[in-house]
Amino acid sequence: MLDKILGEVDLLERHLSVMRVVSTMGPIGIMKLTEELGLSQHRVRYSLRVLEQMQYIKATPSGAVATSRADDMLKHFDESLDELISKLQTLKLQ
Repeated sequence: MLDKILGEVDLLERHLSVMRVVSTMGPIGIMKLTEELGLSQHRVRYSLRVLEQMQYIKATPSGAVATSRADDMLKHFDESLDELISKLQTLKLQ
């Protein structure tokens, strides 16, 4: 039952890793991203596409750059994660 959620968490982890590198090193191209993250090109490309659709990054001729939306999300990520953890804690069986 939780396998799908665990898969989504793995995907979130990858997207977040890509966004953090873009935020700190951008503009950055796909080749440099794959090198920095140790991921395959197709995985990085997929994450870039998803992040661009969510308006967390944008493509430029020099490579991907983070948007202000990404900066805001990263700034508040720990708070949002704490809220999610708290919600999940309520699901535990006593």
